[in-house]
Amino acid sequence: MYERGEVIVSTFPKPEDVRRIADEKGYIIMAHNYQIEELQQIADFVGDSLQLARQAIKVKTDKILFLGVDFMADMIKALNMDKKVIVPVKGSTCPMANCLRREDVLRFKDMYNAPVVAYVNSSAEVKAVADIICTSANAVDVVSALDTDVVLFCPDKNLASYVAEVTGKKVIPIPGDSGYCYVHNYVTDEEILELLNKYRQAEVMAHPEVPSSIRKYANFVGSTSQMEKYPSTSNAKEFIVVTEKGMIAKLKKLYPDRTFIPVHSMNCYNMKKNNLKNTLSALIEEKYEVELPEELSGDIKRVVERMLEITEKPVQH
Repeated sequence: MYERGEVIVSTFPKPEDVRRIADEKGYIIMAHNYQIEELQQIADFVGDSLQLARQAIKVKTDKILFLGVDFMADMIKALNMDKKVIVPVKGSTCPMANCLRREDVLRFKDMYNAPVVAYVNSSAEVKAVADIICTSANAVDVVSALDTDVVLFCPDKNLASYVAEVTGKKVIPIPGDSGYCYVHNYVTDEEILELLNKYRQAEVMAHPEVPSSIRKYANFVGSTSQMEKYPSTSNAKEFIVVTEKGMIAKLKKLYPDRTFIPVHSMNCYNMKKNNLKNTLSALIEEKYEVELPEELSGDIKRVVERMLEITEKPVQH
């Protein structure tokens, strides 16, 4: 292990070893809900994109280790340009965020003359030309608050359709049929029905990134932070959780007396690129640092703060 400046990384580091080095180096650890359980255990804060945004503006330390994917790390950096933000691997990315270019957004904006709502699962360049961003937790609130009946929404077509259902507004997805999260989009009826047949008393909690054909089975549709709250309002003892299966660890921690059943096909290989070993290496070597151009950081900070101002009390700095 790491001792007095000597870099020796065990093949199988323990969570407490990683936590110790983070404390020695002065890092706060922020992790997304989809990270592996061992990484959730060592994090100072675990949440969904909205919770991470709220937390990011409150960070007091000068160093942040972020565990998630690149578009999330960019957001954390944009809100903390004066701080060092590192990630364990460079290649933890999001295919959905990568499916849309800045030029595509501007083209649709010219075509429809409507405001662009960018889902947080988008690139820094896309966020920079959006009118506002949203997360799955507040997408409905953000679109409802806009003084328009027509909204351009990118890049998730399934979340766009859910927002349209709830708000009654015309929500036009950008780029269209090719914009989706593969983890959520390819869940099948057969998978859900098989679990419902096996767990006959279970309720279904589904993420709004799943297609409408899957949402119809749900007792509750919501973001991962909203899923955290739902079991406290239900009498059910078993819940089928239709989102990335990393969420199961947090739910079990919150409700040890309940049973949470994953959909085993729902695994994000990019989220799972982070592990204890490369996280420890990142802390020891203080790499890889997230870099973001100043011009992009200002635009991202603007749309994040507007999101927070629309959906809750103004941010105090």
